[in-house]
Amino acid sequence: MALILTFAEARDGRLRRASLEVVSEARRLAGALGATVETVVVGAGVTALAGELAAQGADRVRVFDDAALAAYATEVYARALAQAMAAARPQVVLLPFTAMGKDLAPRVAARTGAGLASDCVALEVKDGRLVARRPVYAGKAVTSVEWSGEPRMATLRPNVFALGPQDASRPVEVVPGAVDATARARVVRTTATAQGRVPLSEAQIIVSGGRGLKGPENFHLVESLAEALGGAVGASRAVVDAGWVDHQLQVGQTGRTVSPSLYVAVGISGAIQHLAGMSSSRCVVAINKDPDAPIFKVADYGVLGDLFEVLPQLTEAAKAHRAARG
Repeated sequence: MALILTFAEARDGRLRRASLEVVSEARRLAGALGATVETVVVGAGVTALAGELAAQGADRVRVFDDAALAAYATEVYARALAQAMAAARPQVVLLPFTAMGKDLAPRVAARTGAGLASDCVALEVKDGRLVARRPVYAGKAVTSVEWSGEPRMATLRPNVFALGPQDASRPVEVVPGAVDATARARVVRTTATAQGRVPLSEAQIIVSGGRGLKGPENFHLVESLAEALGGAVGASRAVVDAGWVDHQLQVGQTGRTVSPSLYVAVGISGAIQHLAGMSSSRCVVAINKDPDAPIFKVADYGVLGDLFEVLPQLTEAAKAHRAARG
């Protein structure tokens, strides 16, 4: 029987939502391909996550559970996934297009000789063949690609593939794995920033600020609206290059690619490089005082006005709405 293998990313003892989306999509494809779904998870204390992966659609979970694997190490994790592929011999391998997935997938593809389609926004089965759709030319076009051989590997853009219904009663086979944890480089310390904020790649709501804010002292207006909406904070490249905020908040071609349900662009003109990072957002709201700003061409809703007047009102309205809902 055909097999679809997925890689599940865990952090601080919890599965990333993007990993669950990948398993759910694998479950959907399994019906069309007549395949089973196996998921690989690497880390410390990850055996306990097998039930959650099964509920989302995994038939088998291969766990590399060891204290030595607590911190992500490219060389070791690539070795574990390649080892799992050699044992399972899958026809399809799916990973989330997260920072880890972007680093891991090409290395494993090179090790195993797999063809890799990155940043896919759709997968479908046509006449028994798997076809992927992915943006090209900074999001200005979408192309369909097929593989000429196996295994067929793809990374899936977060927040694009919907989670399927969960079934906590689904049985799962847990297969323990072991991997050589020695590496030429090791993580000695991790320094986290932006504590308490929702990660951009997983956020359903993002409020991004641009040069229209005039200075870093005004960026708190964006942060306040994001907090009131229960979302994450983003920024344009111009703001990051000016040193107003950290690079990890940058949305765009040279920053993060995001696909939230709601994207609010505040004081952002809408350069093509920025649009490339948020064009797959489900709903875009633009706030700008320039009626000719390119961002209005891609916005579902546009607010033409002074952001210094609009944002405080929106923030208060959002707070009132959340308070009313309890």
